[in-house]
Formats: sequence, structure tokens, C-alpha cells
Amino acid sequence: MSNDQYYGGQQYDPYANQGQGADEVPRSPDVTQTWEGQTWDTQYQPAVSYEQVQAARAAQTQPQEHPEAPVAPVAPVAYGAQEAYQPQQSYEQQHQSYEQYPSYGGSGGYYAEPQSGPRSEPHEVSAPAAAPAPAWSSPTTSGNGGNTGNAAPMTAAQRARAEGRSPVIEPGMLPAALTAVLGLLLAGGAALGTYGLLVPLVLLQGLTAAGWFRLNGMWPARQGIALAFAGGLAADAALLASGREHAAAAILGTLGVWVLLCLVLQLRSHADPDERMYGLMATIASAALTVIATGHLGAAPDAVVVGGVAVAAAVLARALPLPGPVSLVAALLASAGAGIAAGGFTDLGTSGALLGLGAGVCALVGLRVASYDYPSRFVHMTAGVALPLTAAAPAVYLLGRALA
Repeated sequence: MSNDQYYGGQQYDPYANQGQGADEVPRSPDVTQTWEGQTWDTQYQPAVSYEQVQAARAAQTQPQEHPEAPVAPVAPVAYGAQEAYQPQQSYEQQHQSYEQYPSYGGSGGYYAEPQSGPRSEPHEVSAPAAAPAPAWSSPTTSGNGGNTGNAAPMTAAQRARAEGRSPVIEPGMLPAALTAVLGLLLAGGAALGTYGLLVPLVLLQGLTAAGWFRLNGMWPARQGIALAFAGGLAADAALLASGREHAAAAILGTLGVWVLLCLVLQLRSHADPDERMYGLMATIASAALTVIATGHLGAAPDAVVVGGVAVAAAVLARALPLPGPVSLVAALLASAGAGIAAGGFTDLGTSGALLGLGAGVCALVGLRVASYDYPSRFVHMTAGVALPLTAAAPAVYLLGRALA
């Protein structure tokens, strides 16, 4: 279409009526003004008089000998889309079409009330715009895929709970074998003497401090690991200085000092309150476990020999591919049998069965803790190796003193 604009059949000069009001522009009764651009209809539209409109409506309302078939509704088109011009329909025809096709356009579709005029075809009323999605969507079993922010996917433990699976995974045979080796090293070191036991004990305390933080999802936590490990070394030094007869006082005294030290350090932290509380609890628990492992150094050498062998047998039996209850019973029987066998080489004799059984029960508790919350391979190779022996330290110390 040409850029020339016509008004009343004459070329329109946009500067010819300067100074006149908007109502003083002459209007022709024969044609309507047209303009360029994307509109409902850009074609030439002849003017229609009021009498012609009334006559057309009267002709549509008169009864017909052969009533027309109901007109199918126009396919719904969302507002804002370009639509082709559709023939005008009367109100009765549109209403009849809606009654005949109540579910046209899919379930839950709603149509606007028919309106008179050249654009009276039915439209699908769009639903109210939903609120913007939050930056973090709710967790799903396939990850946090509906987020709009920097959201991390679900952890393995969260996915296991959402799918109804147990978040407990046993460490397996390799960590059990390493635990057995470390237990035999403790037993051999105790047979050699106090300082022979000190070397594998320090290794056990280091694995305990590192594995507990990783088991709680805190990594790297160098300050907390170093603090817990230092607590274990301090307990060893205090016990060596005071002697085995004062082992309980040395262990409990070191534990109290380290709990106070952990509180002071966490109070100076500038982290959020929740993170500060999580860090405090993890640090205290890790330090407590590391200090408790010193009980092997304070126990009688014969008790350490029996306990180390019993824990080694219990974790190996537990790692066998057996059903759950059968594996548990087999592990307890193996620890008691290993206690009897090791007691025959020491002064404990048959009473080593009771000590071996107690150490085996504590070892299975520590193994269960290391298996919780879908632990990683690093957790299995640290906490899964150390916690059975660490948890058995109180039983070795107390039962060894009682049976000696």
C-alpha cells in the first residue's frame, strides 16, 4: 500500500489544517479512514448506515424455514496472537454452539461471553498469570531441576528418603579388611608395650577426627579436624604422664578442657548461627571420640590384644554377603570366638569371650554409625575403618579392668 493517505478521496495534506481543532477536520460520510500497520483488518471498509444495521439484525432474528446447522465454534486462540477474520455470528448461533460443544478446547477451558461487533467469535480466556516461580523449587527425586537460581541438586541421602529407600550403606569388605589390619596392629603393639601401641593409636585417632567431619557433611574442616586430633594427642600425653592407674582422670580431664576450648573458638566465629551450631556439635563430637580412643592406651595390654582381635573378626564377619540378621549373629559369634582364642594366649583365658563379645557389640554400633546417611567412599575409608575400633575402646578399658 502506498504511503499516501487519502481522506474523502482527496490527497490529504497533514499541514493544511494547522491551527484548527481536532473536531474541525471535515469528515466524509461515505468512507472510513484507513491507516497502515498491523491491525485486525487493513482492507478498505465501506461505511454502514444505522438503517442497514437494523435491517440486517431483523433479517437474522426472523424464523427460517430450514434452520441452519449449528455453527462449530472457532478454535480458541490465546489473546495477543494474530487471527484471521471470521464471519460474524449472531448471539443465538454462538450460544447454541457453546451448548453443543461444552468441552471444546480441552478440559478446564473457559470462554468469554459473546459480544456483538465484527470480532464476536469465541475466545479462550487465559487463566490468571501465576506468581513467578521461586528461585529454589521443592526437592524432587531427579534433582532440583525446577529452580531458577543457583540451586544444588538433591543429595544421595535426600533422594533415597524421597524414593523410600534406606540411606544406610555398609562400608564393605575393603574398609573391613583395613579395620582388621588396624585392630591387629593395636593388638600387636599392646603386646610389645606402651610405645608400641602408641603408633597405631595415633593413626586411629587421625582417621576418627577426619572421618567424623566428613560423615556429617563438613569438608574441608581443617580447623575442626586439627582441633579434634590435637585433643586426642593431648589425652595420650596426659595419660603417659600420669600412668595407666590414672587413665580415667586423664581422659575425662582432657575431654572437659577440649569441650570448653571448642565453645570458645565457636563463639569467636563469624558464621551464621545455624552453621556455628552445626560446627560446634561436630567439633565436640569428633574431639570426644578422638579422646575416647585413648582408652586403648589406658587399658590392660591383655585386654587390648583380645579387643583388637575380636573387633577384627566382627567387622570381617559383618562384611560377608549374608542376610541382615544372619550377618549380625555371625559377627557377634565371631567376636566371642576370637575373644576366646586370643584369651588363650593371655591371662584372661575363657573370660576373653565376654570381653570379645562386648568389644564386638560396640564395634558393630560404630560400623552402623559410619554406614548412615549414604556415606561416600571417603567416609567408608576413614570413619568406616576407625569408628568400630574407637567405639570399642570404652568396652576394652572397662571390661579389661573388671576381668583382670
